[in-house]
Amino acid sequence: MQTSRLKLAFRRYWANDRINYSIRVLIALVGIAFPCWYLDATTEVTPLVLGIIAAALAETDDNLTGRIKALVMTLACFLIAAFSIEILFDYPILFAVGLFSSTFGFIMLGAMGARYASIAFASLLLAVYTMLGADHSVNLWYQPMLLLAGASWYGLLSLTWQVLWPNQPVQQSLAAVFTEFAHYLDSKSKLFEPVNNMVPQPLRLEAAGQNARVVAALNGAKATLLNRARRGRPNDTGDKFLKIYFLAQDIHERASSSHYRYQDLAAAFQRSDVLFRFQRLLTSQAKACREVSHALAMGKPYRHGADSVRALDELQESLLYLKNQHNPKWRTYLIQLEYLFNNLATVERQLSNVSNPDVAQTGNDIELADNEARNMKARWQRITSQFTPDSMLFRHALRMAIALTVGYGVIQALELERGYWILLTTLFVCQPNYSATRQKLVQRVLGTLGGLLAGIPLLYLFPGQEGQLVLMVLAGVLFFAFRTVRYGLATAFITLLVLFCFNQLGEGYAVILPRLGDTLLGCLLAVLAVSFILPDWQANRLHKVMASAITTNRDYLGQIIGQYRIGKKDSLNYRIARRDAHNTDAQLSTAISNMLAEPGRYRMATDESFRFLTLNHAMLSYISALGAHRTQLDDEQTHHLVAKAHRQIHAHLDCLAEQLDGNQCSQAPSSDTDLEQQLAQWRDEDCKSVRMVLQQLHLIQRMLPELHSLANKLAARTSKQTA
Repeated sequence: MQTSRLKLAFRRYWANDRINYSIRVLIALVGIAFPCWYLDATTEVTPLVLGIIAAALAETDDNLTGRIKALVMTLACFLIAAFSIEILFDYPILFAVGLFSSTFGFIMLGAMGARYASIAFASLLLAVYTMLGADHSVNLWYQPMLLLAGASWYGLLSLTWQVLWPNQPVQQSLAAVFTEFAHYLDSKSKLFEPVNNMVPQPLRLEAAGQNARVVAALNGAKATLLNRARRGRPNDTGDKFLKIYFLAQDIHERASSSHYRYQDLAAAFQRSDVLFRFQRLLTSQAKACREVSHALAMGKPYRHGADSVRALDELQESLLYLKNQHNPKWRTYLIQLEYLFNNLATVERQLSNVSNPDVAQTGNDIELADNEARNMKARWQRITSQFTPDSMLFRHALRMAIALTVGYGVIQALELERGYWILLTTLFVCQPNYSATRQKLVQRVLGTLGGLLAGIPLLYLFPGQEGQLVLMVLAGVLFFAFRTVRYGLATAFITLLVLFCFNQLGEGYAVILPRLGDTLLGCLLAVLAVSFILPDWQANRLHKVMASAITTNRDYLGQIIGQYRIGKKDSLNYRIARRDAHNTDAQLSTAISNMLAEPGRYRMATDESFRFLTLNHAMLSYISALGAHRTQLDDEQTHHLVAKAHRQIHAHLDCLAEQLDGNQCSQAPSSDTDLEQQLAQWRDEDCKSVRMVLQQLHLIQRMLPELHSLANKLAARTSKQTA
């Protein structure tokens, strides 16, 4: 019994991606520290460890062939970075020119994809590491070879990991999707409070923020699956995981649906328990999503529990009871609750099929949209397309290049012996936007200060090499364990690691004060760079993000309306349109959050922006409901009315997108009053499917005038601010 518990605990910890990652780093660091201690190679341990850190930061998920190619490219970039520093180190002017051009060039490599962005950042990091140890390098080859040896050792270990556990990243990424689903369903459940005068906007905003995290998790899972696919199609091993991913997409479409105005439902059923039962069902399904996540991460089959099934049955009984009351005031609202019930019943069925996704899979189109550049011509085109001041990547590359070059100038002007910590701090803190930079800055300063305060007594308590090597390994592992979740804590651990590394060279206490001062200088440079060098204030680009959100909603709706004539089909084009709509909704939520973190004088129309986000997310929810209930409608008169309503909505959305993209006031297209009356009449008289379609189109139509009004207010605010 005790053995089985230990095995279960081990599997649970092993399934955690951060713990798994940390174990790999632990093996790599021990593999360096122990031989160096045994051979008394005191000076070699620091560059070897720093090489491991740089390689671990450059690592991205891929299949075995992709990892080999990425490792070769990483080592080539590391070689160029390290040797260029060694060659130019004694020539300040040439060094500054090389630093500027290499920083700009490496960051622009990120245009080719996330993998190249990681390699580029790690290459710049390794270059700074080379600067830190340049004074101790006995010749041109000594330090670069040690740094590359550490990086190569970690790369080989990573390849071995891939061979032994090839599907673990897929399992972990899909598990992350269902974890985020659980949070999203919990946030959606809050909309089912049966209270009078309900104000849904704060809850809509919370749901929009959580939806952005679901979208990010789905994008991560898609990237992981694509890395194991050839031309968008998976191998046999990944086929089951791909079907689970498609099932997750369907659950997301249904979970993000809205069938009616929540405040109207709350007012109508404030004396009934039916909304509480919807709430209970959603929280039960959230719990089921957490269990799915755990099963996927552990590599175990998922067994659907009885809680959510019982909640669904009891909800059905409650709805039947309300229908039997024959209350005419409830008639319209009960129809909406039936739509919602059917939608959640399908979610329940999909969750129960996670371990057998073939049952839930509809259609033969299982190709993934592959947006990666697969040849040198496409990669070069991506890079050259970013050479414009409008490109955020170009701005960030230029900003970072100037900041690091100015930092180097400060080092030379003040003759700072260990001033390269300034560049290291600037590299980590300076982010593509002000919000992320400010967040990193606070965490970096607090983490550095905490690490230094902890390091002073530790250096005193563990003066021997053995104890410090153990602490160095632990600090390195903990840095990677907390890097993505608690950056301030991770900074404290990497500060400790650096202290122990330099103490191997007899400089432990000597770097404490310079490290703190250089951190503050580096943070100052990062803030000045992001504030004054081609700054990306969110208010200046918010209207374009809004226009993009409206455009993708329009395209998503167009894909759906077509399928009400030909029947449901989860084609690649449909899935791309759906994903684009959710991506731009997430980008809008992020852009507004970032704007709130910027200085007050750069914020603009905060209330209007939040209202626009609420309406855009509500529109996406109404469109998602249409997508969730796709079915072929045979009546020609119905198709005529649907097409007429869609044309009017399409014209409004086109006008709205142009209005926002140009950031100018504009007159909305005239509305068709007769059409609105027809939609309302048909919603009461026709079959359920027709009523649902026309109702959703009517809900979308009702919000268009306010969206036009908000767009005009945003344009007027911009004109007033720039005047």
